[in-house]
Amino acid sequence: MTTERMSRVDTSWLRMDNDVNLMVIVGVWMLARKVPLAAVRKRLAERLLKYDRFRQKVVVDALGASWVDDDDFDITRHVKSARLERRRGQSERAALQELCGKLAATPLDANRPLWQFVLIEDYEGGSALLARIHHCIGDGIALISVMLSLTDGGRDPPRRRKRVADGEHHEDWLADAVLKPLTDVTVKAIGMTGSGVVRSLDALAHPGQPLLGSLDLLRSGVQILQDVAALALLPDDSRTLLKRKGSGKKVVAWTDPLPLDAIKIVGKALGCTINDVLLSCVAGAIGGWLGAQGDDPAGKEIRAMVPVNLRPLDEAWKLGNRFGLAPLVLPIGIANPVERLYAVRRRMGELKGSYQPLLAFAVLAMTGLFIKPVQDAVLGMFSHKTTAVMTNVPGPREALELCGSTLRQTVFWVPASGDIGVHVSILSYAGGVQFALMTDEELCAEPEHIIERFQPEFEKLLLVAMMLPWPGQDA
Repeated sequence: MTTERMSRVDTSWLRMDNDVNLMVIVGVWMLARKVPLAAVRKRLAERLLKYDRFRQKVVVDALGASWVDDDDFDITRHVKSARLERRRGQSERAALQELCGKLAATPLDANRPLWQFVLIEDYEGGSALLARIHHCIGDGIALISVMLSLTDGGRDPPRRRKRVADGEHHEDWLADAVLKPLTDVTVKAIGMTGSGVVRSLDALAHPGQPLLGSLDLLRSGVQILQDVAALALLPDDSRTLLKRKGSGKKVVAWTDPLPLDAIKIVGKALGCTINDVLLSCVAGAIGGWLGAQGDDPAGKEIRAMVPVNLRPLDEAWKLGNRFGLAPLVLPIGIANPVERLYAVRRRMGELKGSYQPLLAFAVLAMTGLFIKPVQDAVLGMFSHKTTAVMTNVPGPREALELCGSTLRQTVFWVPASGDIGVHVSILSYAGGVQFALMTDEELCAEPEHIIERFQPEFEKLLLVAMMLPWPGQDA
């Protein structure tokens, strides 16, 4: 039986499940033509299982956790079919969204590898494939690489070197990406004393070193709480209807894609990036919904934690979690769409060159050393300062196929830690930009009422862009 020690960052994600949020990434592929269950199982057996993690279960011990081969692995436990149950008058999309919400709140079997696919063979004239993968297996960038390998013509992961070499590479990466920057320029840049950071992060470069229960670990625990003060001093988020403790019941919604070319045109006309335009639409949609609920957003801002990739894209196949978190402030209280857009652009500019993603990665890694109550206390601090988690991922420019069926639309959501109850996902794919939203039912029972505001917010900016003078136009 093969055993491999789980990294400290991945251990943090493993233990982050709570009664409000499960650390499970949920995705949906909508296929133009029907695909049979047998074909999907065959494809996953041929491609997915070439990644060791999908044959391994997690075994927890006093020092953390390990990846262990599941000798009783059976793909039929992980790839199942289901009928889409529809209530009277309910559309197929609404029924699929309801199923996604239920699965997002359903724990994976802890005694088996932590993933599952559910095939809806009959959906809108084609099929829909739902995926659930625990965050401890990998982050969004890594799992997109995995999912692309499943498509027709997708490539297998490169042949892995022996496991001990992987461990050495992991240590080298931590030293290069986290230790060196934080022990030199970064510590000075963020105005911290640095000594505690150095001692605490030194443990990251030695994943096999037994620290639990030692005096050094206790001292590191005290010091790291002081060293995250730069993040801790962020003010708590504005109190809104979306900033409350949730029930753990999830509801989801998504839009039809917006044309990417139109978004590019608006951004160019107004001197902003595509991301500036998209995030401004998100802020406007949330602010508009709050106002419609009687929760006046005027003068308010909310913070969204945005994952930042910290690894070369050609190494995404190695799985695991190698990303930091950047706190992005969304000006939901600015009603004027152009003023809001430039406020977003200014906020995005402030994040450029920030070392906060590296620091957040270090905090996640260190919390993997501690008992769960200590980890929960540290992560709870971040929850107070954040309303949403938001991902913005560039996908393939051309439409893909799975088992001969065109992938016409895709959506996904990453989990949020602590009590955060809003998950915003932006994904570009095949010339369109897809918005998707997951909320806790206690905070917003009908997320479609937020997401349906995204397109009108974009159309406001499009109208402004069309009214501007264009090159060659008479003055």
